[in-house]
Amino acid sequence: MSLKKKPVTGMRDILPAEMQIRDYILNQIKDTYRSFGFSSIETPCVEHIENLLSKQGGDNEKLIFKIMKRGEKLNLEAAETENDLSDSGLRYDLTLPLSRYFANNAANLPSPFKALQVGNVWRADRPQKGRYRQFVQCDIDILGDATNQAEIELILATTTALSRICPGRSFTVRINDRRILRAMAVYSGFPEEDVEKVFITVDKMDKIGVDGVKAELLDNGYGEGAVDKCLDLMEKASDDVSGVRTMGELLNGVLEEGAAENLAQIMETVNRVSDVDCRLVFDPTLVRGMGYYTGTIFEVSMEGFDGSVAGGGRYDRMIGKFTGIDTPACGFSIGFERIVLILLDTGFTVPGGNGKEAWLFEKGMDNERICSIMKEAMEARTQGRTVLVAQMNKNKKFQKEQLGKEGYQEFREFYKEELK
Repeated sequence: MSLKKKPVTGMRDILPAEMQIRDYILNQIKDTYRSFGFSSIETPCVEHIENLLSKQGGDNEKLIFKIMKRGEKLNLEAAETENDLSDSGLRYDLTLPLSRYFANNAANLPSPFKALQVGNVWRADRPQKGRYRQFVQCDIDILGDATNQAEIELILATTTALSRICPGRSFTVRINDRRILRAMAVYSGFPEEDVEKVFITVDKMDKIGVDGVKAELLDNGYGEGAVDKCLDLMEKASDDVSGVRTMGELLNGVLEEGAAENLAQIMETVNRVSDVDCRLVFDPTLVRGMGYYTGTIFEVSMEGFDGSVAGGGRYDRMIGKFTGIDTPACGFSIGFERIVLILLDTGFTVPGGNGKEAWLFEKGMDNERICSIMKEAMEARTQGRTVLVAQMNKNKKFQKEQLGKEGYQEFREFYKEELK
């Protein structure tokens, strides 16, 4: 059987030129988040299958890469279902592993705990441009803080990181609260037990529009009065702080007390404190698909790019699934792969890349001379310079072009005999 040189479907090899950009973005993100007091952690890429199938991950649970049991535990004859063959799987996001991590290590962590986690996740999704089966997620989460200080810090940290990666671009943060969504649905006349189903349809607003959402809700058997009342609420609300407070007044008696004012305070504080080109808007149609969100939810869009580049929200009940005691939790995730794609498509080059030097020596040069060149390169590195030493290829022009793609723009050439 011959070996295959191409990666498995949905996976990919990353060439040095792209890795340079990826490393740059990661460094910018990590440096920014650490300046806000977030601490780096790491969780295993493999999780217990019971955790992955705990109905915390929404549709992602349909995309799990399951790992078969090993040795004596793998009993093919006794297996009745696919799950009988599996006891673990690759993580599909970083939030569930973080919740397990905190439940297991809370006694040794500060409270509140500000976590920074970067790592690969896996989903058996249909591959397409910008969407792979293995990809990197960059998350920050604040655990143990029930106040809106958590949301404020997360929004400020994430928008600051994005502004450093993509300077000159403006950002829009859309914000809502799951409690407001629920109250709107109940106020409009939808059955409380169907609220999550209604959310699934409303979440398609940016794809199928108001008319499409209305048609789907009617097709699902809901009354036209309830549908019109809910959509009318969403359309009438202004996108500023006053819109939040007006919504709170309209939903008085149905909406949890303090929910609207909590959201208004988040918006007011971020607008006063933020020093980046960022617009914070109230969007009552924002749902976010993950079923574990319990309160504030947010998404970030960027000028010149169609779609969100970051998102997150509050999930106060997930850790309690492990411990039996609910713990306040809120997180924000940057769409790392989308940011990489944006920068690649715009021809981005890493700042400072022109300082990288490539020293090329002629084939057949005596060892004494090579040692001298390498010693000089070592001294240059102690001065903070990046120096690559390599033998000169026959096609020197092509070699330099390839090195140029990796950021090498300064070249020195060494020959057996000095050129005249």
